[in-house]
This record gives sequence, structure tokens and C-alpha cells, in this order.
Amino acid sequence: MAFLPTTVKEARQRGWDSVDVVLFTGDAYIDHPAFGAAVIGRLLEAEGYRVAVVPQPNWRDDLRDFRKFGTPRLFFAVTAGAMDSMVNHYTANKRLRSNDAYTPGGAAGFRPDYAVETYTRILKRLYPRTPVVVGGIEASLRRLTHYDYWQDALKPSILVDSGADLLIYGMGERVVQQVAAAMRNGYNAKLLRKLRQVAFLADRTYVDRLEDRLLLHSYEECTADPHAFAENFRRIETESNLMEPHSVLVEPTGDRYVVVNPANATLSTEELDRSFDLPYERAPHPRYRGKGDIPAWEMIKHSVNIHRGCFGGCAFCTISAHQGKFIHSRSERSILDEVRRIAAMPDFRGYLSDIGAPSANMYRMGGRDRTLCARCRRPSCLYPRICPNLDNDHRPLLDLYAKIRAVKGIKKAFIGSGIRYDLFDGSDYLETVVRHHTSGRLKVAPEHTEERVLALMRKPPFALFERLNDDFRSICRSNRLNYQLIPYFISSHPGCTERDMQALAGKVLGRLHFTLEQVQDLTPTPMTLSSVMFYTGENPYTGEKVYVARSQEEKRRQKGYFFRTAESGARPPQGRRTTAPKGVGRDSDTGKRDVRRSAPPHGKSRKR
Repeated sequence: MAFLPTTVKEARQRGWDSVDVVLFTGDAYIDHPAFGAAVIGRLLEAEGYRVAVVPQPNWRDDLRDFRKFGTPRLFFAVTAGAMDSMVNHYTANKRLRSNDAYTPGGAAGFRPDYAVETYTRILKRLYPRTPVVVGGIEASLRRLTHYDYWQDALKPSILVDSGADLLIYGMGERVVQQVAAAMRNGYNAKLLRKLRQVAFLADRTYVDRLEDRLLLHSYEECTADPHAFAENFRRIETESNLMEPHSVLVEPTGDRYVVVNPANATLSTEELDRSFDLPYERAPHPRYRGKGDIPAWEMIKHSVNIHRGCFGGCAFCTISAHQGKFIHSRSERSILDEVRRIAAMPDFRGYLSDIGAPSANMYRMGGRDRTLCARCRRPSCLYPRICPNLDNDHRPLLDLYAKIRAVKGIKKAFIGSGIRYDLFDGSDYLETVVRHHTSGRLKVAPEHTEERVLALMRKPPFALFERLNDDFRSICRSNRLNYQLIPYFISSHPGCTERDMQALAGKVLGRLHFTLEQVQDLTPTPMTLSSVMFYTGENPYTGEKVYVARSQEEKRRQKGYFFRTAESGARPPQGRRTTAPKGVGRDSDTGKRDVRRSAPPHGKSRKR
């Protein structure tokens, strides 16, 4: 199966004289199920539509990339890519990055700030009568009024700023097929507005006819009163975490209304399998040959994603807001088929880099009694304590690991994704992972040590990490393994003071003797509890005032505690910039290790 066409020549080679959907993405085109543009394109192709992809279009020249396919029969689709473009471009202290992991050679400068807005505005200017549908994580998490860290202000729905006709939020496989079907005979607003998991702008007449609506504070009220914004967040998060959401969210903005229909139920195993089983080339498009490796591809090409969603509910994480709180898992058949495909790749040397997911060990987990889940309004199944209805049996996952190890050609299958150690209790799971699935460094994320900060993060007590550390060391000793436990920590989270960081340093660097590498200065990303607390200075659920390290100097001082020596006991010098080792960090959107590498300066010629 050939790649989806990226040029008119490639489309003509397929015998096409027109296309149904033109998909614009801020990432390089990698035809692999880990990249959303490829998934959406392949799903539409499987339904019989002609789909073209325009990766990283040039928005600064004569706009030929936006014109080359002309007017599609159905719609333009727009995504910023696998990351929010602002997280992709800027560090936590708002410095411009010099690299982009989703571009050949890691080169920067091939996508704009606020990519969804930029691409959509251009398309609406060039093709005012052609529908533009936006999706992906940038559009999804900006679907309503949100705090934008880079402008330090509240912004309205991306529908308002971009001019898009329709927004698909969350994981869009099911709904994008429904959108295409609704547009098969032309733009049909009546049909499109009935779909679940879409958002759009409407007038007062439409809103007045809605029966089950939840009216939010207007954008103008939120900008005038932070408490209104905080109250909106509580309502939005509660609705997004329901198993069976039913309310239509309505947010007035100017003389219009942002309407967000309820989300779909999670994909079935069969639907998820179909998405992963499509005939991907599992490689970057040939147009990138000789232009350097694409770091994000190099990181995941020998890895397997086994499920979606996360019920951890961490305050700083966007996963549950985008993928959902409820786990939807692939079948063993689908996973093992993908492992065999990887084992057959010419460059595969026997080592799977990750058998993972947003949280590695939630495979096939969920409520024992689903009727209780349907009534539940908790944002997390783990915080403040594990839900008694949660079935956290690791045996299905351990069985899967054993079958992966038995696949011909697999020498080692590592767990590269983070593990939730509050899901198991010194069970066989930890010993199996350490003995069979650790490359020598096991990553976990305690995030902090102080109870008050951990509570605001929705993370478990630090005592659980200390117990894990003891169990890990015991397993390593008994098996004569010289392995390391690598903990992640966050500085400058709302509620965290310098005294808290000093206490963290004393416990982690001093008493436990860790040398920290995996560190992160919090970047408040849209639609997270942490970003709301950062903006308002209070916990929206309790009204409690929380300290916020707002200035870059405050943030640098907090992060400095990660790198002082355990012996010195001294505070880091005032004003000195302290950073993580080059290339190490974490992306706030994904919770994954940051794979960016050094690259030419941002803005350097984008000619390839």
C-alpha cells in the first residue's frame, strides 16, 4: 500500500483528478499509528475517500502548499500535530527551542505558533466556502475558554480565533468518519450538529432550542472574574470524566455561543484494533530521504501502544482531557500482530523500545461494576485513594508480556512508558518488569515529596515511592542486577514553595541519594487543573489560595534545587540559571520523555 499522496503528482499516479479531504498537519508525515494525521487519513481512505496530506505547509510564502490540491470535495482537515505547537516551540521559561522532534533533522522553524489558527485562517481566506474541520490535541484542549501560558491571558475557544467550521475533540477515529459521511452530499449543518464529540459556533436561536444544556460563564465573564473561569473548569472537567456524558456545554462568546456536544463512549476493542491494523507504511514519507532522522520517529518506531486513556487524573496532565479517563485496550491479537510486523522490519535488532501507553500498566483495567462507574464523578480512580470498585488485576498484562517475549525475533521488550506504582503492591508485576522488561533504568513519576503539593497534583503519598525504591533494590540484589530507578520530579507547580523544594532536595538527594536527571519545570497547558490554579492562584474545587511561582526568577530558583549537591546543603546561587542535562526533560502534553535534540536555530531557511 502506497503512502497517502502529499503532492499533485502522487495523486495523479493514483489516477485521481480530485480529492475528498485535504489534511494539513504541523508534523512531518509519518505513516504510522502513533501519528494522528496518518490514522485519520488511513481511516478515511478505508471508507473509500480520497485523502491527501500536506505536512508542515509553508505559511510564509505565496501559500502554494495551501493551494496545490485545490478545493476538496468534502472538507479541509487541520491539526497542529502530535503536540500543542506552543509546547513544541517554547521551554517552560518561554525561551524559543532550537529543535523540533517531529521534523527531519530535528530542525526548528517548520510550523507556526498557534498552528491550528494560522493554517485555518489561511484556508478560510483562500477558500471561504469550503468547510474546515480542526482536531488534534491543540484544538481539542482549546475548545473552550482556556489559559494560555505564553500570552499569560485567557483566550476564547479556538473556534472563535481560527474561524473553523467544526472542531473534533478527543480521539477522533469514530467521529471523523461520521463527519465525512454527513458531508458526503455537501455541508449539512443539521446533521453535523447532531454528532457527539464535536464543537461549533451557533446563534441564540439554536441554543434556545437545546434541551439538555449546561450553560457556562461567558468568555467575557471569565476574563473579568477568575472565579467564573474556575467554576467553568470544574463543570467542564466533571463532564469530560463521566462514562456517559449527556449535557451539551454552551459558552457565550460575544454575540455567539460555543457549543460542545457530549463525548462518544470509548472505542470498543474492535474499533481500536481496526485503527491500529490499517495498512500503514510504518515509516516517514520518502520525501524526507537524505534530510536527517526525525527524532520522534526514531524514538517510537520499535515500540507498541497497547491501550488508550488514563484514570490517574493528575492535575498537570492533559491525557484524560484528550484521550479520556476510561481505558480502551487493544486485543492481544492486534498487539502481537504489530510486534511481529516490527520484528520483520529491516532495521530491527531484537529490542522493542516500549510496550506502553499513557500509563504503562493500566491494560484492560476498569470498574468491576460498570453501573457504579456510570454514576461516578471522580476525576481520578487513584486519588485521593484507589477506588474500591477498580479492578487493577495485572495478570492480563503479565500474560501479554509473556506472549510478546515468546515472539520470534524478540530479544528484549522494554517498558519505556511511565508505570503507576500506586496500582500494584509489591506484586509479581514489579519483579517481572525489573527482570524481563527493564533496560537498566526504570522510570516512575513521584513528582514531589511534600504531601500538600502532592495533594494539589493529585499524586499518591511519597511513602509509596520509598516503598517502591526498597522493593526495586531488593529485586535487583536478589537477581544481581545493577539497575537504576529513575524518578521524575516537577518544580514550580502551584502550591509549591522554595521551602517545599528544599525539603524535596533533602529527601531525594540527601536521604535517598538519587542523582536527578528527569526533571521538569511546570508548563501550564490548556485545560488542566494546574493551569487553572496557576492563573487564578486558588484551587477551583476548594477555593483554597495557593502560592504560585510566576516569575522566571522564582521558577529558576525552584528548579535549581534539583541540581545542588546533596552534600552542600546550600541553596542554589540567586539568579544563576540551572537546567537539566541537554536533551532531557518531559513534554507536558504527553508525560513522555522529551525527545528533542539540538538543531539549526529557529527561523533558519525552511527550504528542503
